Amino acid sequence: MSTKENAAISQLLALLEARYALRVLWALRDGHAQTFRLLQDSVGGITPNTLNTRLKELREAGVVGHGGEGYSLTLSGQDLLKRLSDLQAFAGKWQIAQARKIGSPTHAPDDPALASAAVRAPTAPVR
Repeated sequence: MSTKENAAISQLLALLEARYALRVLWALRDGHAQTFRLLQDSVGGITPNTLNTRLKELREAGVVGHGGEGYSLTLSGQDLLKRLSDLQAFAGKWQIAQARKIGSPTHAPDDPALASAAVRAPTAPVR
């Protein structure tokens, strides 16, 4: 990877690593514009000040836009989320693997409630 490519990746990761940045993008993934208040509710747990800061950064980066109906992903933002969409499939597989680990004898949880939850973990086929 070239120095230029490394710099681009570093800049993108710095943007996405900011607290709640990915959650804001994820909340906008359905393509419908959201008002500030609706977006705050969609993200959950984010203060108005933090949301305002994230939106400013994401708008400056060109991945979020603001129009008459509220905030939405730009074409660049849609492209980014399309590329990150594999995370959803990975997360499902990872969650199942973690539940299996918790239920294994070498990783038996001390809390009986966790142990029984691991037994009830979904066993959807892994693709």
